[in-house]
Amino acid sequence: MKLINGLFTPHAGHIYVNGEHLNEESVADIRRQVGFLFQNPDNQFFATTVRDDIAFGMENRQLPLADMERRLEQVADEYRVREWLDRHPAELSGGQKQRVAIAGMMVLNPDILIFDEATSMLDERSKRELTAQLQSLHASGRYTILSVTHDAEEILASDRVIVVKDGTIAADLTPSELFADEALMKECRLQAPFTLQLAKALQARGMDVPDTNDERELVNALWRS
Repeated sequence: MKLINGLFTPHAGHIYVNGEHLNEESVADIRRQVGFLFQNPDNQFFATTVRDDIAFGMENRQLPLADMERRLEQVADEYRVREWLDRHPAELSGGQKQRVAIAGMMVLNPDILIFDEATSMLDERSKRELTAQLQSLHASGRYTILSVTHDAEEILASDRVIVVKDGTIAADLTPSELFADEALMKECRLQAPFTLQLAKALQARGMDVPDTNDERELVNALWRS
């Protein structure tokens, strides 16, 4: 993922982002198109207040002050961080920090969003909130979203899954195809979503329920059985 925004350079081959060849001449322009959310949000905080941290990237791009203020006001409401604008990022919970980090990313209007194990350090509630935020961004149809994850619920929310094992592509398939391939799941040490695990456990007890990742479908099947 760090190759895409030019943090690292490839040892071989070529990288194209939105049809543009990534090289020394194009890397600055490509970085403007890419937003990156790290596993640990503390790694991308630079300022002593949430307000200044969100403004940090805009200041680096030397945007006009009026434009900066307008954008900051917009993301403060859109990502529900307004009440924390004058607080130090260290005072926030893990989920709150990730919301601030997303606001700081989105204020720069990227085209490509990269989430690098963004939910791995969060509690279940914060994880659900961040996954819902990711789904909302995806549903808008405005962004290409790349999410590096081992979390089944995040995988389930995607359109396409590329399984990487030992540095090579082991499979390129849909979430349903992945979860149906028990050998691949075991080989890559992945767990199926809870709903599918429950469905298989019920089947093992002789209950007539389908293989499904859909909680509502499973509940309806149980009512009919």
